[in-house]
Amino acid sequence: MSKQQEFKPYIPAEQVTAEFTVTSVVMGIVLAVVFGAANAYLGLRVGMTVSASIPAAVIAMGVIRVVLRKNSILESNIVQTTGSAGESLAAGAIFTLPALFLWAAEGRMEKPDILEITLIALLGGLLGVFFMVPLRNALIVKEHGILPYPEGTACAEVLLAGEKGGANAGTVFAGMGFAGLFKFIIDGLKAVPSEVSFRVKSYPGEIGTQIYPAVFSVGYICGPRIASFMFAGGVLSWLVLIPMMVQFGAGLTLYPGTVPIGELYAAGGASAIWSTYIRYVGAGALAAGGIISLIKSLPLILRTFREAVKGVRGTVKEEETRTSRELGMGIILAGIVLITLLIWLLPALPVNFLGAVIIVLFGFFFATVSSRMVGLVGSSNNPVSGMAIATLLIATVLLKSTGEQGIEGMQGAIAIGSIICIVAAIAGDASQDLKTGYILGSTPRKQQIGEIIGVSSAALAIGATLYLLDRAWGFGTQELAAPQAMLMKMIIEGVMENSLPWTLVFMGVFLAVVAEILRIPVLPFAIGVYLPVQLNACIMTGGLVRLLLDGLKKPEEVKKKITSDGILYCSGMIAGEGLIGILLAVLAIFGWDRRFDLSAYGTVPETVRAFGSLVLFGVAVLSLLKFSLWKRHD
Repeated sequence: MSKQQEFKPYIPAEQVTAEFTVTSVVMGIVLAVVFGAANAYLGLRVGMTVSASIPAAVIAMGVIRVVLRKNSILESNIVQTTGSAGESLAAGAIFTLPALFLWAAEGRMEKPDILEITLIALLGGLLGVFFMVPLRNALIVKEHGILPYPEGTACAEVLLAGEKGGANAGTVFAGMGFAGLFKFIIDGLKAVPSEVSFRVKSYPGEIGTQIYPAVFSVGYICGPRIASFMFAGGVLSWLVLIPMMVQFGAGLTLYPGTVPIGELYAAGGASAIWSTYIRYVGAGALAAGGIISLIKSLPLILRTFREAVKGVRGTVKEEETRTSRELGMGIILAGIVLITLLIWLLPALPVNFLGAVIIVLFGFFFATVSSRMVGLVGSSNNPVSGMAIATLLIATVLLKSTGEQGIEGMQGAIAIGSIICIVAAIAGDASQDLKTGYILGSTPRKQQIGEIIGVSSAALAIGATLYLLDRAWGFGTQELAAPQAMLMKMIIEGVMENSLPWTLVFMGVFLAVVAEILRIPVLPFAIGVYLPVQLNACIMTGGLVRLLLDGLKKPEEVKKKITSDGILYCSGMIAGEGLIGILLAVLAIFGWDRRFDLSAYGTVPETVRAFGSLVLFGVAVLSLLKFSLWKRHD
């Protein structure tokens, strides 16, 4: 008897229970928008997003069990399925679409309208869901016990554990409330500086830290290993490369700079050197890291695609039960054909027929690869950036060769890259959600409809979110570095116009090669090279707290609960800070932010303000310990 025939889900196929209800759909839509907006803000700040499946599941359990006095694990699963789609769609969108705003800021095109952004996000998200439907039986069912799908299995365990009670939802809400208040004190009231920096006299390097709970939380969730690689990249940039440039090139004016390096440093400090030169080194390292991860994964990618397609072709239609009921293939094929025609024909989308064909071919290939790879190595190791970079390079070269040059060709390339990036992200998320549903005994068709609803809700919100953030602070700024989008923009411009400072870019490429030779994970290291060291140090602090908790001399079961509670609290802090960040963007647009800006009053010495920042940061660390280490774990 095969493994899938032996497997019995938690809720048997013959048992019908509440699942796709008004409660689960409404909660899922709300969480899709909330986590989508929060992750968009986080990704634009630090170049990384975090999974929303487990926080969404915990919130669903808390509301459904505690508030509504109901007991339905499948309802909670529909909530997390719908809600997590928003986070994945945001991740795919913010890695690429801000490039359109950056070109508009340079006066090269009109600012993209919300309709264009919404359509790109919506059509890419729907393609990701549709491509995943025929793969479910091959990857989730036939390979159960072979492909672990780490996040999907973990989410199922959380929901099963939640059958005992929904108290952990309070931890998520506490994190949201604390970080929201914290964000308002820092960036709303401006009571203390958002970062503290230190310089050693006569040494042109700089070190310091930001004090944002969301950035700190990224370090805790990713763990000390990834955080340390990012911090190492930041140390290399800010304490080695920048001082070397100032020391040896003070009198030189190098492209793309317009004044001597020494004069640039005297006027703007290490930050000016970073923004003018070092970010190109980081971009080269990021691009090389993405391509290296793709090349390393190539044998697995090809094998995965071959086995997945073979599994789809060899699937025998079994007797349909509740737990095997999916969206019909007729609907799926009609949907894919319709979306392809819309991508080609809609005047709001800058994609020609060749672009639409590229999207379908590469989209299905990368959806298949993404779905199986997250089953093997988890979503955090899925090389979506590498897939996007490879697609952009191929699409840009093909468009240029067919006469689509200049800004029109670049717009078309970024639209193609955006849709495929979203397809890969959504396919990976849908795979994890369907694995959770398979373990619990959900109805696949209802989960797939939930994914469609989540994607549609988040797509409607992502355009407004990007507009708000761009109008308030702009992309590529200190507030919103948008590192992935800046990288995609540089790649397209480099191919179309040959306008990059290639020496700096290749310095980054060979840094990535050295990191790979030393067996250092290239992408975290490259992100560290690209981002400000203050942000990396804040992430490193979160990683150190996680290292401290992981090293406690306590029973493994207790340590696991401490770590889990910490992750839930940090997930809440990310969501809370992201939401207040968007609220502050709204206030900034209307000029209302100045009404409660305390920085304009009085003349408090900078050392005192910096001390206040560190004290507040210490409070954030203590709050995490309060909801993890010092929480009762009976």
